[in-house]
Amino acid sequence: MNLKIMAVDDEPQILELIKAFVVPMGMEVATSMDSREAVQRISSEVFDGFLLDARMPNLDGFELARCIRKSPLNASVPVAMLTGYDDVETMRQGFKAGVTFFLGKPFTRERAAGLFGAMRGAILRDKRRHARLPYRAAVECSVGDPPERTFTTESVNVGEGGMLIAPSGGVEKGQVLRLEFSMPNRKKPLRPLAKILRQEPPDRCALQFTAIEPDETEAIRDYIFGRPED
Repeated sequence: MNLKIMAVDDEPQILELIKAFVVPMGMEVATSMDSREAVQRISSEVFDGFLLDARMPNLDGFELARCIRKSPLNASVPVAMLTGYDDVETMRQGFKAGVTFFLGKPFTRERAAGLFGAMRGAILRDKRRHARLPYRAAVECSVGDPPERTFTTESVNVGEGGMLIAPSGGVEKGQVLRLEFSMPNRKKPLRPLAKILRQEPPDRCALQFTAIEPDETEAIRDYIFGRPED
């Protein structure tokens, strides 16, 4: 799986070094020496992660991290900060801005490989969480405090984080449902809680699981990615 990250640094030799480390790990690297250009790309392109220099002309890495966290396209992806100011206060400032990882400059190949490996793992975990596969099964739903209203619908797709159902049963965005549905290779039904995220035409709604048992998540993961061979 090719992953696309963006590296922003005003030193071209640092960008070349990052590419030399990252490309062999299966990542495509887009680079920018101008943080103002980077802001424009953040608002129009989807990336799997970012590497930002802390100290740059115009927008610094902290401001750029805040822009990423406000971006509808990239708000949740990992952000690493390259900094020569490797101290507690700098890290605290970075965390407040939305930075996920830090790497002090100058950095060694070993430290860089560790950082990029951690970033890659975080990216892949996020991608797995959002992966969806078509799945058709009856879903029993109940909503509201007793006396509850119940209805039966059908799943359209399912993932670790939620599912799409149709028809919607007249529920509205923000409501919480108690669900019951079956998954292959599991004898007991799954009974998670789910929140209505949005309505989709003609009469479907997207659900986010808000409470689900670990073994129930594992059953969904087995369906999406296949059960590992014994």
